[in-house]
Formats: sequence, structure tokens, C-alpha cells
Amino acid sequence: MKKDIQIPEVKDVYIAAVQEPHSEFKILDWNIYLINNQPEPLEMVIVLSKGFINDKTTAQTRHQIKVLPAKSFAKIEWLQDDLLSINNSYSVSFFKNDTMYHRDFLLKANAINSEAFGSIPVMSLLGVMAE
Repeated sequence: MKKDIQIPEVKDVYIAAVQEPHSEFKILDWNIYLINNQPEPLEMVIVLSKGFINDKTTAQTRHQIKVLPAKSFAKIEWLQDDLLSINNSYSVSFFKNDTMYHRDFLLKANAINSEAFGSIPVMSLLGVMAE
């Protein structure tokens, strides 16, 4: 039964939006990163992302990372400016030490902006952390 499946709590794994310069177009882009601040690597990572507001949703995208080393990060996707005004959800599943972990993250509508900047673990950059 589904209720009998035990999925442990995810700690020290984060989703963050980071504003970075685009080298070709000389503008600032928002990029979404998966951050592993754990002492062990994450294996077989799957990230599902989608945007939504009211009754409108974007297409769901899937991202795979075979191994995300300990104390590291990986760029998941570029976030178009049009998507900053809607909710953006990220469903992250991975294996660590032969155990499956899962956590959902949310970047609320209009929460991604330079006024909401905070320190991002591992990256040593400023950005907006997902809830």
C-alpha cells in the first residue's frame, strides 16, 4: 500500500533561482539550480518542473542528473521572465545510499526578484531560495 512506503525527510538539498549575466546578449538571466549541501552524492536525480497560476499551467519539463556530487550544484533550467509572475514548482527525487528521497519545492509568483536575494549555500552567490 502507498501509505506503507516510507520516504525519509530531505535535508540540505535546495532549489534556488540565481540571476546571472548572459555572456552573449549582455543581460541578466534567472537560472534555476539544484544544490546538494550534503556530505554524500545524490544519484539518479529526477527534477520535474512546471509553472502554474489559477487554472493555467505550463508544460511539465523533466531533468535528469546521474550523479550530483557532495557539496555541489547543477543548473536545472533557464527561467523566462514571463514565468517570474507565476508559481514555479520543482519535484525532486533521488537515491542516496540505496534509499529513495523526494521533496517538492515552490517558488511563489513574483517572489523571484532582486529584493528577495539571500545567500545560497555551496554556490557563494546571492539568489532566491525555493520553499
